[in-house]
Amino acid sequence: MRHVYKLLAVSLLLVASANAAPPIAGGSTIGVSVSVIQDLAYGWSVKKQALGESVFNDQNQKIGKIEDIIVAPNKSVSFAIVSTGGFLGMNKHDVAIPMDQFKRPTDGKIVLSGATKDTLKGMPEFEYAKKRAE
Repeated sequence: MRHVYKLLAVSLLLVASANAAPPIAGGSTIGVSVSVIQDLAYGWSVKKQALGESVFNDQNQKIGKIEDIIVAPNKSVSFAIVSTGGFLGMNKHDVAIPMDQFKRPTDGKIVLSGATKDTLKGMPEFEYAKKRAE
């Protein structure tokens, strides 16, 4: 499967580079290099492998669900918003968990070691910033 992603990424890059205009001095580069694309092919797809996925603990207990991924102001993907509790959106408790705390074993589940529903409910609730009036 990884070979398919690599082949697709390289093919897309070759097509894009064939149609690209020559660089202009002082201009900015758009896009990424072949080596970056190859690295990206091994990353997680937020849409396909994270959003809406259940989060489990070490005891294989479902403790929440990934509702969102936050891109920090420095452009790093740094936090997942995990919801726990609630039914049909009522009494739902959202918390921010650093991405580096998740593990993805070979079975494909998203694991948050040492966590329980109660520990998540005991964490400060995450709230989105209100839009500023201009």
